[in-house]
Amino acid sequence: MRLGRTLTRRFFARDVTVVAPDLIGRVLVSTTEQGPVAVRLTEVEAYAGPLDPASHAYRRTARSEIMYGRAGHLYVYFVYGMHWCANLVTGPDGTASAVLLRAGEVVDGLPLAWARRPGARRERDLARGPAGLAAVLGLTGPDTGLDVCDPAGRLLVRAGDGHPVTVAAGPRVGVSTAADVPWRFVETGNPTVSAYRRGTRATRGSVGTVG
Repeated sequence: MRLGRTLTRRFFARDVTVVAPDLIGRVLVSTTEQGPVAVRLTEVEAYAGPLDPASHAYRRTARSEIMYGRAGHLYVYFVYGMHWCANLVTGPDGTASAVLLRAGEVVDGLPLAWARRPGARRERDLARGPAGLAAVLGLTGPDTGLDVCDPAGRLLVRAGDGHPVTVAAGPRVGVSTAADVPWRFVETGNPTVSAYRRGTRATRGSVGTVG
């Protein structure tokens, strides 16, 4: 598919609830020594920092400090002692908002994606759920701070092919705190979108869960 231009910092510096749905249909391109993998986003969630009790940045800590910085940087965190999840920092400096990247479809680098996710049952499952998405892109904790607006960087966000995308909004997955806030955005009808699961316990200080 046509990947389109690299998105600039101006794209990410907007309000998180504007950036999140606008990321649907955009393409993440991760290039490592193993080669490139490109994933077209089909599902994301918005988290509004100090205004959002479900966000890591609801309380300012050393871990969430990256979210208070400049938009267009990557924040990667570890959950359940086994999974990495990737977020893109948004908004003006100091707002600490971020978009959790929840699911997508692999559009380039399929052999490498399979090598990174050998347990996936079907192609549509490769980047389904935030853990799978981070895995196929090869993203881990040390990647926190990557500037996706740097044209020479290893992770870029491209505009995509420009085709219209139908986006639906609903409650976020796996959180109990602010569980009914409709800040999960998905491409309607896309099979890579993860299943909805409401949280069963309080998750204050969480930027979402693995789906």
